[in-house]
Amino acid sequence: MKTLLSEHYNLEDISLTKMEGYNSSNYRVDAKQGKFVLKVYPVQEKADVLAETAMIQQLAFLPEDAVSNPIKNVTGDLVTHALIDGEEKILRLMFFVEGQFIAEATHTDKVLRSLGSFIGKIDHHLIGYKNIGIQARNLDWDLKNINVSRQLKHHITSTSDRKLVEHFFIQWDQHVYPKMTQLRKSIIHNDANDWNVLVKDDQVSGIIDFGDTAHTAIIFELAITLTYAMFGKDDPIASAIPVIEGYQAEFPLFEEELDLLYYLIAGRLCMGVCTTANEKKLQPDNKYILISEAPGWELLRKWITISPVFARNQFYEAAGFELDTVPSEEEILTRRHKFISSIFSVSYRKPLYVEAAAFQYMYDKTGNTILDAYNNIPHVGHQHPKVVEAAQRQMAQLNTNTRYLYDPLQEYAEKLLSKFSSSLTKVYFVNSGSAASDLAIRLAQKHTQRQKMVVMEHGYHGNTRLGVDISHYKYTSKGGTGLSENIIEATIPDTYRGLYKNNNGEAGQQYAGDLIKKIKQSEGEIAGFITEPIVGCGGQVPLAKDYLKLVYKSIREQGGVCISDEVQTGFGRLGSHFWGYEMYDIVPDIVVLGKPMGNGHPIGAVITSDAIADSFDNGMEFFSSFGGNPVSCAIGFAVLNVIEEEKLQQNSLDVGDYFINELKRIQQQLDCIGDVRGSGLFIGIEFIKDENLDPDTALAALVKNELRNRNILVSTDGPYDSVIKSKPPLCFTKENVDQVISELHDIISK
Repeated sequence: MKTLLSEHYNLEDISLTKMEGYNSSNYRVDAKQGKFVLKVYPVQEKADVLAETAMIQQLAFLPEDAVSNPIKNVTGDLVTHALIDGEEKILRLMFFVEGQFIAEATHTDKVLRSLGSFIGKIDHHLIGYKNIGIQARNLDWDLKNINVSRQLKHHITSTSDRKLVEHFFIQWDQHVYPKMTQLRKSIIHNDANDWNVLVKDDQVSGIIDFGDTAHTAIIFELAITLTYAMFGKDDPIASAIPVIEGYQAEFPLFEEELDLLYYLIAGRLCMGVCTTANEKKLQPDNKYILISEAPGWELLRKWITISPVFARNQFYEAAGFELDTVPSEEEILTRRHKFISSIFSVSYRKPLYVEAAAFQYMYDKTGNTILDAYNNIPHVGHQHPKVVEAAQRQMAQLNTNTRYLYDPLQEYAEKLLSKFSSSLTKVYFVNSGSAASDLAIRLAQKHTQRQKMVVMEHGYHGNTRLGVDISHYKYTSKGGTGLSENIIEATIPDTYRGLYKNNNGEAGQQYAGDLIKKIKQSEGEIAGFITEPIVGCGGQVPLAKDYLKLVYKSIREQGGVCISDEVQTGFGRLGSHFWGYEMYDIVPDIVVLGKPMGNGHPIGAVITSDAIADSFDNGMEFFSSFGGNPVSCAIGFAVLNVIEEEKLQQNSLDVGDYFINELKRIQQQLDCIGDVRGSGLFIGIEFIKDENLDPDTALAALVKNELRNRNILVSTDGPYDSVIKSKPPLCFTKENVDQVISELHDIISK
């Protein structure tokens, strides 16, 4: 190599140092004449090398030492053909650009603003520049070709990391792809990463490596620059502001470009981590390839916690654009009540006006990121990409009803039933937990030819007429119709606030004994008994030990059936068990499913035995227009797969145990917390005024609303509305728990 440099460039006293490279072999050259960079390419790259060289020469308006200007060889050519180890290669010698890499520099606002200004000047100068070689390129690293990297996502081994990437790919499809043809295009550097940009005296002084130069959307340049400028920052958006200010001063942006910037940055991050995951297998020793992996993942994980609305607003302000006026919650409520009855309640004193959501986060219209420690409906996380993709794919192919044959119905039914014991063999699909509860009661009554139902105090089983009739929480509340003649109430077996408190089995036997006396008084009339394994509206109250075993035995002895309402407790939420009834070592005759089945999509189901299903099959067709449709089945199937793939039941157990232990820790410091109870991510925190267990409804309301003001969602429940309930998506983390605990402790302490 030294001989070639001497022959073709007349260099003397040469020393070579190997440098990292991606598509070329790179060397630092120290010679008598100065410092240089030698790049060696396969001969097939000649057209690209010449195109890049012409591109670099186009930047002559920059200071001479700002770019690696090419050097002519002894024959006056900018590239040199040479045989190296028997292979023809292309050599290009360039001046060495002095300076400190911005990756190693302190990122003051001054440095970041100069970065934006420097890149903006280049983009402004290149508008209208034509270079056929560059324009003919079709690079994998061009953001418009993001789908090339998308095909590599399966190389990401962590399921939690992979779902993050999949989410942002869907956001790209939603927000960026439809606007691609409308974006301004030009030739851009396309790789202003932190190891390609140089700094001197707190100013960006140069840029190197034009190997990824492309003709593409101009806003990609800023997105890429910002991505690397935000690496390692506690507050990435704050670091983006001066870059945008500097860029805007040199090359004014359009609003529609800023609208996409959040998603473009996410796209660049996803492109990077997918490509790296693949390259790690192909070139495990290439440190250059891996240099951006760790900071890329760190920023991507942080990016999901940043509201796209907030990012957009900050970008707008940095560029000097006015923000849209957002209507107040009061204005939205007024408009809502013009069309929607006020019977539909709204949570919190300050209602939440939401724009979007992802996993355990929701984003409101003003740009706040809300930690969702409350909503149990998005079971595997808001807008989980696997669920979204399943819905999109199936909806685009077929959606019909169960009067036709289609594979998703039996495939989902088989997978769902595999989660139950062998006695539960039939499934009826409906559209909600309410519809499932209604059907479950009909099944019980038809099978037994009886009408009376035993129901749990504070129980809630849906909004149908029959559902309200069996829901103590509804029929005893304001506007309720009261106890009907076909209902027998069971006292909730609460070992904290109830009559019997020893939960070693004794209290369960006592509560069960009281109910069994009632059952015997109506022997021969009772169709069944329905309860939740943990009574949600009762204040997240687990049932006393041995209670259900004894009650189930008594119900069955007199010919009734036992129904477990798993709408809130099922699908691994309790951590220790997939279904709530399993905690009590029992198997019901009928199981009611709802909310989490579809992760927000309206789907419900009833699971039962062959015998009960046969009793219901009396010649009258059971038909639900939408129950069991292909889209719902595809979504339900995806939810089950996600629970398994991401080990969300185990996560619920681990994070739930941590959550409960942390709550019990602060309970020792705060007399107002009377009880902490629950299992997995099904948790209740009961507030009391004194040792007499007087419920502190006002404090519970204050805590709920103040947490909401601090962008954390929980709710209240229980007969006195004195219990904070937390049933977050199962992807909730210990870091999320720490945030809740910190704010909860601070609110109560004050």
